[in-house]
Amino acid sequence: MISVDRISPLLERFRVRTRLFHTGPLCGVTTYDAGLGRGFLHVLRAGSMEVTHRGAGNRLATRRVDRPSLLFYPRPLDHSFHNAPTADSDFACASVDFEGGPNHPLVRTLPAVTVLPLDAVATLEPALALLFAEIDTAKCGHRVLVDRLFEVVLIQLFRWILEHADELDLPTGLLTGLADERLAPALVAVHEEPGRAWTLEGMAREARMSRSAFAARFKEAVGQSPADYLGGWRITVAKERLLAGVPVARTATELGYATAPAFSRAFTQRVGCSPRAWAAQL
Repeated sequence: MISVDRISPLLERFRVRTRLFHTGPLCGVTTYDAGLGRGFLHVLRAGSMEVTHRGAGNRLATRRVDRPSLLFYPRPLDHSFHNAPTADSDFACASVDFEGGPNHPLVRTLPAVTVLPLDAVATLEPALALLFAEIDTAKCGHRVLVDRLFEVVLIQLFRWILEHADELDLPTGLLTGLADERLAPALVAVHEEPGRAWTLEGMAREARMSRSAFAARFKEAVGQSPADYLGGWRITVAKERLLAGVPVARTATELGYATAPAFSRAFTQRVGCSPRAWAAQL
């Protein structure tokens, strides 16, 4: 069991916000259009349905859901629910906005869709009980509370994904790295302190591995060398800082670059334009 907190450093820096937009039955075909940077978290409370969306090669994929389940679409993806017009259909649906949109570190590595029966995760029960209670009894502040409770459910889902990474056949990337008990401490340390003067030896020390063993395992699990991942993470954080109005020189210092020109060169190499030009486009 991995004791280090693998999720908080990501969600503290790059927020995720959920917003309730539907409760109650759905009949016939209901389509959810993709929106830039927006995902969806659906809770099928009762009933059954078929779900369709475009899968690999733009082929139409169909899935039958016949028990209460969570359905999570982290990235923009058109999908449709096909429901028989029965009285027992009951849903709670929320939009999910990831700060940074498709560039959010988790969005890039999550499966296109996750379907999880509610009874498969024991820790979901208390959060769902509170969520359903607030949905069913509209009291003061209920809208805000429901939105926050959807965020709690989403974090519980992230936990489950990390704990079942092998079963989900996740693509190589951040989540497969965080799911690795040896690599997770090093990744979390980099996420928490991107400006530290990291070396391969320093990262390997966090993982309690030799440099060569750490580098090989990191490349296999994450799909990048440790240096490439560190450089990419620093640029990801730099974008967040620039969007917040932090000057280029200060951003460079915070992220461990010796000079502002050195930071600008690294940024341009990865993004294709300078930090100032990138910020001016937004």
